[in-house]
Order: sequence, then C-alpha cells, then structure tokens
Amino acid sequence: MTASTLKMKTLSIVRKQIFIPIAALLILVVFNLIADPSFFKITYSLSSDGSPILSGYLITILDNASELAILAIGMTLVTAASGGQDISVGAAIAISGSVVLRVLCGDNPRPEEMQASILTAFLISCLVSMLFGAFNGTLVAYFNIQPMIATLILYTAGRSIAAWINNNRLPIISDPSFGYFGTFFPGIPIPTPIFIAVLCMLIIALVLKFTTLGLYTQAVGINPNSAKLNGINPQLVKFITYVIMGLCVAVAGFIKVTRFSTINYSVVAADIEMDAILAVALGGNVLSGGRFNMAASILGAYVIQFLTTTLFKFNVSSAALPAYKAVVVIVLVVLSAPAVREKIGKLRKKITASRLGKEAV
Repeated sequence: MTASTLKMKTLSIVRKQIFIPIAALLILVVFNLIADPSFFKITYSLSSDGSPILSGYLITILDNASELAILAIGMTLVTAASGGQDISVGAAIAISGSVVLRVLCGDNPRPEEMQASILTAFLISCLVSMLFGAFNGTLVAYFNIQPMIATLILYTAGRSIAAWINNNRLPIISDPSFGYFGTFFPGIPIPTPIFIAVLCMLIIALVLKFTTLGLYTQAVGINPNSAKLNGINPQLVKFITYVIMGLCVAVAGFIKVTRFSTINYSVVAADIEMDAILAVALGGNVLSGGRFNMAASILGAYVIQFLTTTLFKFNVSSAALPAYKAVVVIVLVVLSAPAVREKIGKLRKKITASRLGKEAV
C-alpha cells in the first residue's frame, strides 16, 4: 500500500461522521489507561441476596448511559426532521415515571401489593408519553412553532404535572420484582437497563432498515418543500418523530423509576435533555436538521457517560460537570460552524496542493 493510498484512506475515515464520537472515546480511554488502568477492571461478586453481579466503571458506564442512549434515538429523529431539539424530555420522564407509579400504587402511595401488572403500568405510561409527544409534534409540525419554544411549554409545566398525578406524594413500590428492571434480574449478572437499551437499538435499526422513516426524515430536514413535491408529507413526518420521542421518553422514564422504586419529581432526569442534545451533536449530526447517523448519536451518549464517570472518579464536583460539558458543546459548535468548516476545507486543499506540487518537482 502506497503512502498516498494510505493517506487517502485515513482522510476518508476522518471525514466519516462517526469519527467524532470514536475519537472522543479513544481520548477518554487513553486518558484513563494512563491515569489509572484499574478503571477498566470488571469484578464478579454476589449481591446482598446472593445473586451474581458484574461491577466496575465500565459496567457503570453501560448501565447509567442506558436512558441517555434511548433518548438519543428520539432526539436524533426530532433534530433531523424539525431542525430543532426537544428540551422537554427531562420533565416528560418525570410525568412518565409518575404515571407508572400511580397505576401501580393507586390511591395508596405505599401499597403492600401492586394494584396492576408492571406491563400494564408501562403500556399506559407509553400512551401518555406518546400523547405529550404528539402535543409537541402538533405545535411544531402544524403550527410551525420553533421546536425549542414549542417544547418549552412541557419543560416548564412537566414536573408540576408529574407531582399532580400522584397528589404531590412520593409513592414507593416495596415489591422487589419492580426493581429488577432498573437493577438486576436474579441470576443475571448484567444490569437490566443494558438489555433494554440494546433492545431499543435493535428495534430502531430494523425500523430504519425496513421502512422509509430514515429517508423521509432526512428529506424533510434537508428541504421540506422539495420533500412535499416528491409526495412526502413534511408535517406528518415531523409529527411522527415527536411521537417516537415520546415513546423513547416512556422507556427511559420506566428505567428511572425502577432504579429506585420511587420518584423525586424535581430531581429525576434533571438536565438529561441537555445530555441528549449533546449526544446528537457529538455524533456529528447537524443540529439544524437533515442527514443523521443514528449509530453515532448512540455512541455519543455512551461517550458522554464515559466522560461523566471519569470526572466523578477523579472527584470532580457534580456542580462542575455542566462546565466540562459546556466546553465540549463549544468545541462541537465551533467545528460544525459553516464558516469554520469552509476554512478547514480550504486549508486542507491548500496543504494537499502544496504536497502534490512538491512531489511533482
């Protein structure tokens, strides 16, 4: 393989959208390998009830990133179709989790037995979350309200609605089977949320492969007028992406409440909408809509959790985490700016032309 061929292959890899999260992940891996190789140690032990479990920072990353990875799926579609972001997902998760607990607890915030099956509670929360997603989608698609403004309504009122659903009480589920979905199923050493996240990824992969959702979403995001001329309904496509976002919220909310078997309306999923947007940006997706890479967005979610876990390991205060994430956002926004990308492209062409000139001589 010649040097020029190798150079061209390297450039083609660098230009690929998924290169950004992969590069960020490699930087974090190398940093932790140098700072503390024990970061990658995975141990096998027994839980308090005698069940085998795997533990370690890597397991923590995969486990805690589950909700964010699921939200990244919906946020990617919403961003691609509408050219804006849904900032209400944190509040919507509070509503979804509150619905689950209300169905299971009934009027008693601390029941000895659950008042309905877990599946029933989950399905009802999915329906409610999809309705709220439809509300956001209607405002964006049919009333042409800018996405961030449209979702600001639910962002503002969502946690109050969640508290109202349970009459401002904090319900607690004592049945241990409810907590299995947020921790471990007996006999299975891998956290359950990891399996749920993988299942969601498989579903969206099949949907994008065997339906026209991905194609239509990108077409509407690039140019809704051209998409309409080609027989695509831009309003319907945008509406569907927000409904899917609602479904993703329901799954994430279910995981959240099963982790602790209760809910704190003002704290649950706090600022997770910012992490979801950052995952999409870190995946190299244009935040103004259009083409997207779902795998890159999901990988971006795990990179964010990798960064968060690394910072916690080195005793960085939780109050300082947003500052570190803000630096990442600034870098991504600057690099993705059209003016910067144009200058980088011109510089690359100039360097290439200079090298070709020297080789010719």
